[in-house]
Amino acid sequence: MPDFERKQLPHGVPNWVADGAVYFVTINCRIRGEDQLTTKSKSEAIFEAFRHYESLGKWHVRLCLLMPDHLHALISFNTREYSMSSIIRSFKGYLAKEQQIDWQKNYFDHRLRNDAALEEKAQYIRLNPVRAGLVEQAAEWPYLIEPEA
Repeated sequence: MPDFERKQLPHGVPNWVADGAVYFVTINCRIRGEDQLTTKSKSEAIFEAFRHYESLGKWHVRLCLLMPDHLHALISFNTREYSMSSIIRSFKGYLAKEQQIDWQKNYFDHRLRNDAALEEKAQYIRLNPVRAGLVEQAAEWPYLIEPEA
């Protein structure tokens, strides 16, 4: 079977996109199906890293949910001072070193253009563990942060 080469997508934010736009972001672990994110110690470290990056003014996290082998988040990035890709690269690098998380190269992002899209993606994220059969109700999933706006 030939080697699969993942297509590289650009992650630059065009200059016409307002700073503070909300992005739906997915970051996968390299090995799918292996629980690297939803242990107590790793989930606490990941959420602490999210809060730390927020305290540095790099992003504002509206919602983040950890699944065993990937995470979904709704994030507004400080693109006046940092590039989205440099923030995520630094975040992943820190967690790879400190928590031995084996991340997949790159990430997926999609800019949300209105409140309806934001709510649709928030619901998608919250229901992810239900669709995966990990819990019966979304409220049962403990690996979620949703700070007050």
